[in-house]
Amino acid sequence: MSRIALVTDSTASLPAELAAEHGIVVVPLQVVIGSQSFDEGAGGGATAETVAEALRAWTPVSTSRPTPAAMLEAYEKAVAAGATEILSIHLSSDQSGTFESAQLAGQKASVPVTTVDSRQLGMGTGFAVLSAAAVLAAGGSVGEAAEVARAQTAATTSLFYVDTLEYLRRGGRIGAAAALLGSALAVKPLLKLEDGRVGMLEKVRTAGRALSRLEELAVAAARDLRVDVAVAHLANADRAELLADHLRDRLAANLDGRDVVVGEVGAVIGAHVGPGMVAVFVSPRPGELG
Repeated sequence: MSRIALVTDSTASLPAELAAEHGIVVVPLQVVIGSQSFDEGAGGGATAETVAEALRAWTPVSTSRPTPAAMLEAYEKAVAAGATEILSIHLSSDQSGTFESAQLAGQKASVPVTTVDSRQLGMGTGFAVLSAAAVLAAGGSVGEAAEVARAQTAATTSLFYVDTLEYLRRGGRIGAAAALLGSALAVKPLLKLEDGRVGMLEKVRTAGRALSRLEELAVAAARDLRVDVAVAHLANADRAELLADHLRDRLAANLDGRDVVVGEVGAVIGAHVGPGMVAVFVSPRPGELG
């Protein structure tokens, strides 16, 4: 009988207890702060708080993917625990080489490995991983779980407000010209993930207006569907909670008894967006995808 292991990476923003509950293996990305390298995550690793402090102090911060060897080690541990197949779902390949590491490791693994490029970030990936876990728990195949994950991430809307484009420019996630224009005009950028890439959506003049637009755009993305919603931030908890409260009220019917997930982004995403970021993810549930 097939036993399928589900693997993702730390940028999916799944709390450790939730990953453990669903048997999800989480492979950490690395964060380099100054001259020290850390795994992403709590328990001695790099956290959002440590990254925010480093960025404010102008300490160099960079990130790197798990090596293919590290990914293969995670796969073989799953095999040793009884896995006969593996489903591995990861952040957008346009944002990180993690998916490539998963592919390379899959070629050397001792059991079949199916890899999925979510084309998403944060809970945009995390919601799809949880949906795949539900399919597997119900007795579904790797192919069925992978298809659900791909369909859900393709339908997910991921929106970001950042105080400045400078951190995205430093990490090569947005062009220097766009970053310079944003700074020169003193605008507050709203960004959207489109097919795995971060792009400019709108420019507004104040942080308050930016949060209002995030709310309106999230409500529009939900339409009349049942959705999961997450609000993430880096060192901007008050505004994130306020946005989440508004979305709880306006999307009560869409949430269908579930809560809006609120939390700080992980260290890797935080390193590229900078303090002050607020993001919202609106993900239609699998039954809504047709």
